[in-house]
Amino acid sequence: MAENVPQEVLDVLDRIIQDDSVPRNIRKTAGEIKESLLHGEDTLAVRASSAISILEDIASDPNLPMHVRTLIWNVSSQLERISVDR
Repeated sequence: MAENVPQEVLDVLDRIIQDDSVPRNIRKTAGEIKESLLHGEDTLAVRASSAISILEDIASDPNLPMHVRTLIWNVSSQLERISVDR
């Protein structure tokens, strides 16, 4: 199922996970989102919708650096295309 997730989404999530300027809880959540997208049991559209919901929550975190917020918005936009296409 991993082949259906755009590589760019996974790359951006990896950047967030590895960025030390990002709060630990956000990095952990990004890792959980990546794992869910790759290995979740639901359809890709459901996994993408779930990921979008979680990303919207963490994007509103006041401790989140602005450059990471922009990355999260971009990932959300790409995931929205998945949930619409499927």
